[in-house]
This record gives sequence, structure tokens and C-alpha cells, in this order.
Amino acid sequence: MQDIVAELAELNTTLVAVTPQIAEKSMEMIEKHSLTFAMLSDPGLDYLAQWGVRFQVPDDIKKFYGGFGIDLAATNGDDSWCLPIPARLVVSRDGIVRTADIDPNYTARPEPQKTLDDVRSLG
Repeated sequence: MQDIVAELAELNTTLVAVTPQIAEKSMEMIEKHSLTFAMLSDPGLDYLAQWGVRFQVPDDIKKFYGGFGIDLAATNGDDSWCLPIPARLVVSRDGIVRTADIDPNYTARPEPQKTLDDVRSLG
């Protein structure tokens, strides 16, 4: 998505990501990937739960993650072991969700061009 930030700005559109990560982890990601869009913190994913795009990591997956040294409790600053369901929303200026791409398969994400096309369709 970083690749389309400038084009979105030309369309008077702002890209925002929502993450459960603590600020330090978000900053690491921003620096590592040279991100220029905002990353908002949603500890415990309480806000995203209201949208229905949060899930509880099952115990067997926690063990699997642990084998790779992944500690969501440390990364997210709480012990909820919740993750967001990958979602991309295009929200108009009046606060209405105009398009949504939501898929629990984290590898199935819309191409950035689709985001641009969706924004352009708002006219």
C-alpha cells in the first residue's frame, strides 16, 4: 500500500492502518519499511471487534507461533492474543463505508490498484 500513498494524496485521500501493536513495534515497522501513512493503535483490537474483524488466536496456533519466537502478548502489549482479520475499507468523507474487502485468509488481499479504483469511483 505504501506504493500508492502519493496517488491517494492526489485524490485527497488518506491511507490509515489500524494495528494492535504497541507504539514501539509500530515504529519499528514504519522505519523498516519506510512507511509514510498513519498507523493507529487499537490495543486489544476493541475498535476492530465492533466492526467484526477481530479473532482470537487458537491455543494450537499460539504454540505454533511460539515455536517461531512470535509473542503477540509482547508485540501487542496485552495478553488477549487477538489479531485483526485483514480488511481494507474505503470510507467516504461522510463516514460511510463505500467498499470493503475482508478475508480471513491473510494472503488474499486486494491489489493496491483496486484501492485506487475504488477511491476514484467515489467521484
